Amino acid sequence: MGASTGSDGSNGSNGSSGSNGSSGSDGGDGGNGSEPTAFEPLPPLADHFPRSRKIEVGELAVPMREIALTDGGICTVYDTSGPQGCDVHAGLPKRRAAWIAARAGVATPTQLWFARQGVVTEEMQFIAIREGVEADFVRSEVARGRAIIPASIKHPELEPVIIGRNFLTKINANIGNSAIRSSIEEEVSKLQWSIRWGADTVMDLSTGEAINATREAILRNSPVPIGTVPIYQALEKVNGRVEDLSLPLFLETLEEQCEQGVDYFTIHAGVLMRTIPMTARRTTGIVSRGGSILAKWCLSHHKENFIYEGFEEICRLLARYDVSFSLGDGLRPGSIADANDEAQLTELAVLGELTKVAWEHNCQVMIEGPGHVPMNKIKENVDLQLELCHEAPFYTLGPLVTDIAPGYDHITSAIGAAMIGWYGTAMLCYVTPKEHLGLPDRQDVKDGVIAYKIAAHAADLAKGHPRAQERDDLLSKARFEFRWEDQFNLGLDPVTARSYHDETLPADNAKTAHFCSMCGPKFCSMRISQDIRDAAQASEAEAGMAAMSERFKEHGGEVYLPADSVSVDADLAIDTALITEAAGSQSGGQSGGQSGGQSGGQAGSQAGGHSEPTA
Repeated sequence: MGASTGSDGSNGSNGSSGSNGSSGSDGGDGGNGSEPTAFEPLPPLADHFPRSRKIEVGELAVPMREIALTDGGICTVYDTSGPQGCDVHAGLPKRRAAWIAARAGVATPTQLWFARQGVVTEEMQFIAIREGVEADFVRSEVARGRAIIPASIKHPELEPVIIGRNFLTKINANIGNSAIRSSIEEEVSKLQWSIRWGADTVMDLSTGEAINATREAILRNSPVPIGTVPIYQALEKVNGRVEDLSLPLFLETLEEQCEQGVDYFTIHAGVLMRTIPMTARRTTGIVSRGGSILAKWCLSHHKENFIYEGFEEICRLLARYDVSFSLGDGLRPGSIADANDEAQLTELAVLGELTKVAWEHNCQVMIEGPGHVPMNKIKENVDLQLELCHEAPFYTLGPLVTDIAPGYDHITSAIGAAMIGWYGTAMLCYVTPKEHLGLPDRQDVKDGVIAYKIAAHAADLAKGHPRAQERDDLLSKARFEFRWEDQFNLGLDPVTARSYHDETLPADNAKTAHFCSMCGPKFCSMRISQDIRDAAQASEAEAGMAAMSERFKEHGGEVYLPADSVSVDADLAIDTALITEAAGSQSGGQSGGQSGGQSGGQAGSQAGGHSEPTA
């Protein structure tokens, strides 16, 4: 999470192992996504998501992805992949240009200012369609500071996103340039790769000589909000000499990035002279790169953090561009042993004070959080953040719930991410398998994004988001009906799901078989369940027909009876209903029974005739 993605001293992000010559990354495993192999262009969307197509909804052309199902149904899902096939040198269409131009002359053109005036902006309308909520609900959540819309007025290519606990849980991925090999096409490809798999925002942690050109290319080709950690570039300007940093230099760097269109900044304003000594007895000290830079500056000059001292001046600058604050947790815990300690929680209280200052200037704010936290302390983190930071959105790395699994920290952190998202965190910064170990490649970035999409979706289910379960239900139904192609395509990664299935059952007719290689044709619980259901429905039909036969005999066994000998009452109405139900059930039962019998009798290898009996 930019500054907050707990590198804990790991060599992640762009700062890792030779990425730009620096070690460790305030951006955590960082996932700058650069790879040692030759640059590979991004494949077409259809290669990763078969039977899918991009659609646009409403007058604002809100992008979504439509998945066509084999039973004729459609599943429409949230999509972050952006316009396809654009020339990276020309950039994306500027969908917000007219919206921004119409507000020219407004002194404080922030989404927070408009929301407080009762104005529903186009961005809010766009988000309402994306999230499936009312536009005024979006406005009200932004107005009270409980959600943010990171949308710089210099980033017209953006497809607006909202970050808040009452909306879908978002995820962030990190990218950055490589000192060894880099090009405009490659940097844009890293961005495209991250959003292809579902990243809602991306932090660019690039450093080096070509940092401005790299950032410009990323912004002009990004449909998602872009965040940065400006202290990195400021440090580059003084050749890495921390003691030479200053507020004027920092403000100059901020304005350069504001002009390019960065949507949110990680700013470590909460690292103070009085909080630095609190880290002395920690197991892992200060693990945030940004936090350690500011701590060293404070101790070198024996002065208060210049970012804290100049915070109001920074607010005035960001308000002009509607760049959001991501107040960095420079003293976050880098190990389970340090979780929820005095340094972390004291800094959190300082960030709460600064949140109010930023709101006075109509700046949007979210708060960054840990880190490494055991499961029993996760809820306390969220509860304290909501209280101390006045319900501003929480943006956390993981957290990692254990420190014993190097190589699998995308899993240890996704466990914590699902929990903290359930409790109210609005955005989760991904971790890759390379966290603490090395520079992530493409596969690592994909694994990190997918792990965090799972965590975010699990959180949305637990929170009861009104649209979260639709996709789960469709996939479960496809699974029970043995519609293998739909099972694959409704998943987060259809190609991988298909490849696992095809390792043991690669034949085309296996895609209609009523079993998989785990249970085999004789022991598939779902096929057996269907056989039981079919048999039960057939039995009900037989019982209904037997009852009608007895009724027929009671009336003398005659097909036609005099009208005055039959009482037209409730019993006759019930009899008529039973006849209709029994006939329909018998028909369905025979159809299902034949299908189930065929499946079992032929070992399921040709079980394509299955249809689920109707009620």
